[in-house]
Amino acid sequence: MDYFANLVASGLIFGSLYGLIAIGFAVIYKTTGVVNFAQGEVMMFVLYFSWMVGTFVAAPLWLLLLIAIVVGGAFGALLERVFIRPMIGQSQFSIIMTTVGVAIVLRGLVPIFWGVESEPIDAPLKSQLYEFGPVMMLGDQIFALALFVAISAAAWAFFRFSRVGVAMRAAAHDETAALLMGINVRRLQGLSWMIASAVSGVAGVCYALIVARAPDMWQIGFQAFPAAILGGLDSPLGSAFGAVVVGIAASLSEGYIGYGLKEISGFVIIIAVLMVRPYGLFGEKELERV
Repeated sequence: MDYFANLVASGLIFGSLYGLIAIGFAVIYKTTGVVNFAQGEVMMFVLYFSWMVGTFVAAPLWLLLLIAIVVGGAFGALLERVFIRPMIGQSQFSIIMTTVGVAIVLRGLVPIFWGVESEPIDAPLKSQLYEFGPVMMLGDQIFALALFVAISAAAWAFFRFSRVGVAMRAAAHDETAALLMGINVRRLQGLSWMIASAVSGVAGVCYALIVARAPDMWQIGFQAFPAAILGGLDSPLGSAFGAVVVGIAASLSEGYIGYGLKEISGFVIIIAVLMVRPYGLFGEKELERV
């Protein structure tokens, strides 16, 4: 039973990392209808750039986190303005392939500018050990989990209650009607990229805190994507929940069945779920009138 509890705790921790990136997937898709396949690479690039700035100013963890949010927001706005906005009016496939191209470029730039060595964040949280019954957790793991819960709640409240969030939902539901109501849809789409990239920056800091800063950390996007699909690409909170499910399933499958299933368990789950609910667990069912 202790082994099972620790596997679930490990799944929760990595599920929180998947969840932060999955929220980024969902925020962009909910507002623009675009799947950003560069989300993991954006997380990596924002972390490396923020780490460089943080090292220059000898930033503590809280300041590094703030730098990552600012850098992420600015980088997301740059990506949307330079690569996505000129593609408006083109097919969804063309826009998606643009994000794939951005992902490949970012994978190549990081080793060129910052090398291939991995390096963990040296923070006091890493030396603090907490005991919850049979489960042992480090301070950095609890920190990442708490950030995930806080950001998930904030994303839900933002889209539910804020004027900007409601405007984003309206633009996603009917862009023409939103334009007629005076909503600046282009500005909202740019804001969605800023929010998603800022959240990815937080995910990058948490990943580096728990694991390490490494040029292959973009691969966590592969685990986050099935989480977003499972919860519903148009539901940030649903994507966060899907990430927890995928994280726990990955940990249990690796712990009880064998190494290598961690990477594919999430895709096995979404295949099973999508056969029953093609729009995800919490996604909105699209109705077409003919």
